[in-house]
Amino acid sequence: MTAEPDGPEDRLRRFATIWSRAVYPVTSTSLTRPELEEQLLPLARRLRGALLERALDADTARAVGAALVDGHCTDPEALARTLDCVDAYLVLYCGEDGPQEELRTRSSRLQHAMAAGYAQALRERTLAEQEAIAQAALRAQGVVAQALHASEARFRAVFEGAAIGIGIADLDGNVLQVNGALLRMFGGSEQTLRGRRVQDLTHPEDAPQTWKLYDELVRGEREHYHTEKAFSRPDGTVLWTNLTVSLLRDADGEPQYSLALMEDTTERRLLNLRLRYEATHDALTGLPNRTLFFERLEKALGAGEGQRFGLCYLDLDGFKTINDSLGHAAGDRLLVEVADRLQSCATAPGEMVARLGGDEFVALTTGPDTRHEVDELAARIMNALIAPVRIDGRELTVRGSIGIVEGPAGERSAAEVLRSADITMYRAKSAGGNRFELADAEADARAITRHGLTTALPAALDRGEFFIEYQPLVHLGDGSVRGAEALVRWLHPQHGVLGPDRFIPLAEHTGLIVPLGRWVLEESVRQAGAWREHHGDTGPLRINVNLSPCQLTHPGLVQDTVDILERAGVAPEALCLEVTESALIGADDDLLKPLRRLAEMGVDIALDDFGTGYSNLANLRRLPVSVLKLDRSFTQGMQQFPADPVDLKIVEGIVSLAHSLDLAVTVEGVETGAQAEQLRILGCDTAQGWYYARPGPPDRLHDLALVDATG
Repeated sequence: MTAEPDGPEDRLRRFATIWSRAVYPVTSTSLTRPELEEQLLPLARRLRGALLERALDADTARAVGAALVDGHCTDPEALARTLDCVDAYLVLYCGEDGPQEELRTRSSRLQHAMAAGYAQALRERTLAEQEAIAQAALRAQGVVAQALHASEARFRAVFEGAAIGIGIADLDGNVLQVNGALLRMFGGSEQTLRGRRVQDLTHPEDAPQTWKLYDELVRGEREHYHTEKAFSRPDGTVLWTNLTVSLLRDADGEPQYSLALMEDTTERRLLNLRLRYEATHDALTGLPNRTLFFERLEKALGAGEGQRFGLCYLDLDGFKTINDSLGHAAGDRLLVEVADRLQSCATAPGEMVARLGGDEFVALTTGPDTRHEVDELAARIMNALIAPVRIDGRELTVRGSIGIVEGPAGERSAAEVLRSADITMYRAKSAGGNRFELADAEADARAITRHGLTTALPAALDRGEFFIEYQPLVHLGDGSVRGAEALVRWLHPQHGVLGPDRFIPLAEHTGLIVPLGRWVLEESVRQAGAWREHHGDTGPLRINVNLSPCQLTHPGLVQDTVDILERAGVAPEALCLEVTESALIGADDDLLKPLRRLAEMGVDIALDDFGTGYSNLANLRRLPVSVLKLDRSFTQGMQQFPADPVDLKIVEGIVSLAHSLDLAVTVEGVETGAQAEQLRILGCDTAQGWYYARPGPPDRLHDLALVDATG
């Protein structure tokens, strides 16, 4: 069966042909080039399968690399040419119609796995040959002494035919013999190596213990050692090797020669360096990425006593708008330009710039005195962003917010430092942006606490950590308890009892206010029903429940309220929902519709914090409210004697206006008897505050109502 012209098999055959032509000149095999192509074809098929698999199949790629060694492709140039061929043609001929960027990324990872498989197979083969060569060398040593030509011939065959470099030197370090593989690795003639001394083959990259190990070996103190070592080639390039040196002894056990076995790892090292660079640098801007930045930051934080660090955390202001309006390509060009400018700001020793992702960048400075250096670095960054960036004929203004953290090394972890910088950056952004702020421990602690409370909210509701306290509503005319306002509290396992001001804004931000508000309403109405069931008319007549602006827009508000009242057996007239004045400023008919439906059912609607917003008083006529709750700020002036006449006039005017519109008036924050009496004279209907009772459990509220009823 022939392959379909230009079909997958035909394209696979082309890839195998290109591959065989690339590696054939450097392959030690008796096969012809077409025969080698047939040998590579199944390997190419396995690579194609690994490329198209949904999950990366590194084992297949490693097996292909090992198969090259089995096929006598042991010259390092064969691996280099194979990787170049795979890099250039695998996706082209075997990628079919898949996503090109993803396929190229997978191809790179397959190349890495192939190189690893090749290296492992070559190493195993090398170790096997090393043992054979060592044994052959020992036998050859005896053969030389006994002049046995046959054994010498066998040793010579192993020595010259080995795929790895082999050299023999005497104990003074004079190189006596080298094989062809070693000469090819060094790229010189035999004369350039024979006669040289081992001690002359030093390199600046040598590990400190390299020559110590060699000295111990020639003194007979060790039998062998293994290390990674670099050598300088005659053409000036560097040869990296896995070097194993063994000691050869004579028949009496005395040290006689040193035997060096070398595996060329130059290409593999370069490949690893390239992969390391790609793993630690941002592909778009070329800056160090989050991984490399954390390595540098951890190193800076682990520096010795007297060392400090300074960190600038930059987030561009309004970058999302640019991305959305001009497209991601324009946004990418803007990021590249910003990265270039930031790079020019951090050129001193101990300074670096990195991109964490998106439009977030960091700049790090280290040294004994970073207090002033980090401020200067932040100022340079702000100045670098002043000039507009020209993209697609438009001049874009670039601004940024920077959070600065500076301090001594060794006191905080990298994660803590970055979190503090992030919090500080958002503080700069909240202050208007285009500025930098210094980290503040107290501000950090508040932000961390807010974050902790936010994340703990959902589980807290499930675990039943919320409870309700009730504050009585007292009729100013006769002093009787007419109702109670339900006030939710959170019994936090670490922070104790938290008031609503600590967690209600967080619940509104996360959307949890809807289920939390529903629970408060259900629990409060159930309590109102329990009061009436157990104590008849002596219980509070109605319950006031606060309604969040987020709950107003929830489509289930009316039905939830109806269901809760019916399940508890409580009449709608016993419920009053309090809505803040600010929530109804400029409210349209759609927002007011659920409140009107509830009011028509008999539920009272109270306008809470009245007088603190900017609503038009004429709007009161169209709002479905029956109660105005005056904010405590209006009654503070009545705590002194005589009372502030301006406050008296304002309250008197509001009460008169409310009563003319058939609205009842409730006053919050009553703390003294003088306040209560003055408010009664002014005509206010009900009041609440510490003068009467602090918020408390439902049983205490019933006792207050019972005492009032029995007088």
